[in-house]
Amino acid sequence: MNKKLLLSVFLMFAVTISFSQTKEELQAQKAEKQAEADKFQSEADAIQAQIDALPGWRTGAFGTIGGSLSNFNNWYAQGAPNNSSGNIGITVNGFANLIEDKFFWRNSLTTNLNWVKLDNKDTDTDSDEFNPTTDVFNISSLYGRNISDKWAISGLAEYRTTLLDNFNDPGFLDVGVGATWTPLDNLIVVIHPLNYNFVFAENDAAFESSAGAKIVADYTRQIGKISFKSNFSTFQSYKSSDLSNWTWTNSFSYTLWKMIGVGFDFALRSNQQEAANFQGVDLADADNKLQSYYTIGLSYSF
Repeated sequence: MNKKLLLSVFLMFAVTISFSQTKEELQAQKAEKQAEADKFQSEADAIQAQIDALPGWRTGAFGTIGGSLSNFNNWYAQGAPNNSSGNIGITVNGFANLIEDKFFWRNSLTTNLNWVKLDNKDTDTDSDEFNPTTDVFNISSLYGRNISDKWAISGLAEYRTTLLDNFNDPGFLDVGVGATWTPLDNLIVVIHPLNYNFVFAENDAAFESSAGAKIVADYTRQIGKISFKSNFSTFQSYKSSDLSNWTWTNSFSYTLWKMIGVGFDFALRSNQQEAANFQGVDLADADNKLQSYYTIGLSYSF
């Protein structure tokens, strides 16, 4: 009996040692394969960096899609038992850049559109349509002739307005010349002391065109599954600070599966003229509160 017990204990100990050794061997094999994968990935990244440095066009786009739809019939627990509601938001960030040895031509597009619907079926006074809420459209084109590795003489045209409601009322068009600094491959800083800000609007009392300085800083990068873009654009009027404005937009996208992922966008803006127009007061009397928006939802990388 003792012999059988000792034999059983020995077999159990041997099996335990065998499993322990197998686990250690598998971990060693995994570490070896991971080291090989890291080596190949670093080599692939180096080759991609060489490809990105070649002259020619670079294009890309990513965006965020967020939305929800609901419909209630005879849901008595709420104040409006019969209603349908919905929210749809779309953000697109695109670029098309021509990079050559002696010059560059950078073009970008940013748009954020949002629609909301809340229809109480028991009343005819409200709307049963999707109505626009967030309405942002910005397009820019920057051309430069290189004078060194980091600096270039450049010209910029940037246009901002709304698409869904009050198109070009207001509309802001900046046209100017100056210098562009490229301290990093993905960071562009535009410094244009000679710039004119054209403002298109029906309300001449609130909006006025003027000359000033234009400064833009744009950082766009993709690291693996992560894509992000941050853009700061400001116009400083030489005539009056009330005619100055700035906008800071940020977009983030993380790919979960193939080209689908999650996205987050937010922006801040200060514009005295827009505040005066909305409040119906003189430009100097406007309460220029900080403007902001954000969008969260599914993202799609093109």
